[in-house]
Amino acid sequence: MSRKMKHKIITRLTIERIATEGKCLGYHEGKVVFVSQVAPGDVVDVRITKGKSSFMEGEVVHFHEYAKDRVEPFCSHFGTCGGCKWQHLPYDLQKEFKRQQVIDQLQRIAKIPIPELAPILGSTNTQYYRNKLDFTFSHAKWLTREEINSGQDFDRNALGFHIPKMFDKILDIEHCYLQGGISNEVRNTLRNFAREQGLSFYDIRNQEGLLRNLIIRTTLSEETMVIVQFGENDPESIFKVMQFVQSNFPAISSLLYVINTKGNETFHDLELTTFAGRDYIEEEMEGLRFRIGPKSFYQTNSEQAYALYQVVREFAHLQGHEVVFDLYTGTGTIANFVAKKAKQVIGVEYVSEAIDDARINAQLNGLENILFYAGDMKDILTEEFMERHARPDVIITDPPRAGMDEKVVQMLLRIKAPILVYVSCNPATQARDLALLGERYQVDRIQPVDMFPHTYHVENVVRLILKP
Repeated sequence: MSRKMKHKIITRLTIERIATEGKCLGYHEGKVVFVSQVAPGDVVDVRITKGKSSFMEGEVVHFHEYAKDRVEPFCSHFGTCGGCKWQHLPYDLQKEFKRQQVIDQLQRIAKIPIPELAPILGSTNTQYYRNKLDFTFSHAKWLTREEINSGQDFDRNALGFHIPKMFDKILDIEHCYLQGGISNEVRNTLRNFAREQGLSFYDIRNQEGLLRNLIIRTTLSEETMVIVQFGENDPESIFKVMQFVQSNFPAISSLLYVINTKGNETFHDLELTTFAGRDYIEEEMEGLRFRIGPKSFYQTNSEQAYALYQVVREFAHLQGHEVVFDLYTGTGTIANFVAKKAKQVIGVEYVSEAIDDARINAQLNGLENILFYAGDMKDILTEEFMERHARPDVIITDPPRAGMDEKVVQMLLRIKAPILVYVSCNPATQARDLALLGERYQVDRIQPVDMFPHTYHVENVVRLILKP
């Protein structure tokens, strides 16, 4: 894009509708213009930041008119933080846009006959609904334009979230409306202590510094797990930090730390140390207990996860005699949830640590009709595997955002289970897979579920049945 185009200002652009990834769009001289943090009905001046032959992207520099549906964002970090981008939209409108997003993806990509979508299942709580948050320590705190122009000196040590598209800049978070309990207090208290003690915050460019990452996990039963990630192996300073957290927050159920000197923040291949309490917390659902370790995956909206699993179980239409395959089972939450209504459940997951958790969860719940296997889905789900097990009456699949490998889809077409329940956090890749499954299956029911209020993300559950 030319320098002239990059700095071009489009005046009085009318925002027409919601587009992909939470952006909205308007039209200028025959081109689509994508804009963030606006609402349909806004009239704005836009500075162009990116341009292609068929579209442009820009940022708002002035509002002329506000959309009639717009509401006041509740968080002081809105507009700078990369999360909760739809705070300025009323929740009912968010749900409407998400439902339409699912319809658009299925019609545009899948191109197969679909029934009418049920109304989206909204989240009971639209604030403090997450049970897990990751915060990053950084010596490069993001400063607003007003702070820079003020000429004041600011403490550049921060603990918060990454600025969108800037891997080395962190927005210092004062209050986050995503997670309740003691989350905000733990984060702010630890950050203030580290500043007072002169402890080093991580420098991601040079990959040095003591304090690197903070993870807080909570449960509906008010258990809390805190994980502190250190970028240096400094036993004295590590003990000082962990003792401070323990003494100030004795209610923490599980207090752990990990030393990570790698080039990234992932710690699934590293050993964690339990400083105080247990090395896990527990969630409960319909009397079922789920043990959550520091490396475990668990749906991040616990209350809405229950609503999602109820939909899955309803779509599976279990009568007690069925064999169920639960693909991409994770820690076995869905497998455990449907086991009492099935003859046998077989869960498959590529992360071996998750399968370890899944087996523990089945034991905790006294479920003896579940088998779990760890490995790559396309390598496990073979003809030999099918010969060793009863043919499934129901297959439940809940793949990651990338969807299913085509070899897995082809195997599902050969297995021909009478009912296939497809759970997805990405309707686009789900639609792609549904197009392939359309060779033998027809879509019978569709239920979108909102797991993440104030974001554009939406979960979608589809039931497929074999064609006559």
